[in-house]
Amino acid sequence: MSLQAYSAAKDGAKQLTRNFKVREFKCQDGTDPVFIDLGLVDILQQVRDHFGKAVTITSAFRTASHNKKVGGATYSQHCYGKAADIKVSGVAASAVADYVETLMPNTGGIGRYPTFTHVDVRTTKSRWNG
Repeated sequence: MSLQAYSAAKDGAKQLTRNFKVREFKCQDGTDPVFIDLGLVDILQQVRDHFGKAVTITSAFRTASHNKKVGGATYSQHCYGKAADIKVSGVAASAVADYVETLMPNTGGIGRYPTFTHVDVRTTKSRWNG
């Protein structure tokens, strides 16, 4: 996995893959820079390709202060640029999680929530229901 630092202001329009740009991963508090693990982007592109539908990132990189504000875990993978909470248009969150499981059967984090799926590219395996 390759962690990269970008400027949301300067690099926001940069295409990371066919369907994802830097700006989609920026912290919702508007800070710059944004950290993105390219392994995460690869997984999200595979999700997009598999379902053939838009993938909306509702939360990706978070600063420590924003993570605390939204009630994230103290050592959240979001703070390291390794996580995204996603929704796939017209697809149940459970179906998205099931597919991501096929991509990362022995590693990564998959959180199953009623309306979204948490995906992260940590080196260990972690699964939970929210």
